[in-house]
Amino acid sequence: MKEYELKYGCNPNQKPAKIFMEDGKDIPLEIINGRPGYINLLDALNSWQLVKEIKEALGMCAATSFKHVSPTSAAVGNPMSPELKKAIFVDDIEGIDESPIATAYARARGTDRMSSFGDWIALSDKCDATCAKLIAREVSDGVIAPDYEPEALEILKTKKKGAYNIVKVDTDYVPAEAEHKQVYGITFEQGRNNLKINEELLKEIVTDNKELPEDAKRDLIIALITLKYTQSNSVCFAEDGQAIGVGAGQQSRIHCTRLAGEKADKWHLRQHPRVLNLPFKEDVRRPDRDNAIDVYLSEDYPDVIGEGNWQQYFTEQPEEFPRAEQREYLASLKGVCLGSDAFFPFGDNIERAAKSGVSYVAQPGGSIRDDNVIETCNKFGMVMAFTGIRLFHH
Repeated sequence: MKEYELKYGCNPNQKPAKIFMEDGKDIPLEIINGRPGYINLLDALNSWQLVKEIKEALGMCAATSFKHVSPTSAAVGNPMSPELKKAIFVDDIEGIDESPIATAYARARGTDRMSSFGDWIALSDKCDATCAKLIAREVSDGVIAPDYEPEALEILKTKKKGAYNIVKVDTDYVPAEAEHKQVYGITFEQGRNNLKINEELLKEIVTDNKELPEDAKRDLIIALITLKYTQSNSVCFAEDGQAIGVGAGQQSRIHCTRLAGEKADKWHLRQHPRVLNLPFKEDVRRPDRDNAIDVYLSEDYPDVIGEGNWQQYFTEQPEEFPRAEQREYLASLKGVCLGSDAFFPFGDNIERAAKSGVSYVAQPGGSIRDDNVIETCNKFGMVMAFTGIRLFHH
């Protein structure tokens, strides 16, 4: 395929629109089903790079859930606890424990389900039937993968009345060293960001505590690769083989940290017994459950458990989950990892991270206030590595 005509660009008024290779070669994609649009393919190409790099760095299959050119999460196929399965609504998926790629996507999709509604999916490995069954029941725009099992394809082709976007990527394709982009008719050129993210970037530990366990190294690598394909400024919290909170596209670093921290907090709170035991009616759909849980954990909780409201969602009126009890639970957490795409200018980012159980930090370093940031990490007994590299993405 030399050229692929799109319905329109980012918006319906932006026509004509197409993708093609400037050197005249074939596009390294096969559109197996559907008709992906401009934003779909931006998500597809960015998300594929992300999972490809995680697979190369860790040797584990990976998946990501993308929305508007940023990941809501990324994950590897690490086995899930019963609590996590229930919290992200996959405890009824038969055979998920035997499918690492389905597990990876279940984790990625389940991290921030509100943001993932209508996502684009990328898989580092062949999509099997178990993964396809999981994708089939969620609202999403499309998927990109290196290959698909025949049964998986048949399942996916039933989505969106047969119009679901299924893209196969050429894994042998190597992009050119120089990238070009036009803004206001002016062409920008830069070297492609081929930086390899691995354990070597975590060797310069600048805090008093220098104990960085293997699982923390894995999670920091996932966080950093996720940030490499997240609209900047960005911060990523990670734990247990997945990103658990991404704060993307904020102008202020502390706002990135707060946003990512709030998402990480909700990921943890979804696994709290109070949430796991909410008495939902059987006919309440997953998206409506997601929204109800989100409100239940907020200051607006009476909107879902107040008299006259709870009857819409539950078989009986749930008890309030007091904010003080939520904060106490979150304060008991340890072992969360935090990555940043640029240096932390103030220690307030670390103060906020500590409230979400962060024990390990990776950031470029280089601020004139590095001493203050290190001191704040030491106050909480955190381990912090200076990577020496920035990961802006625009």
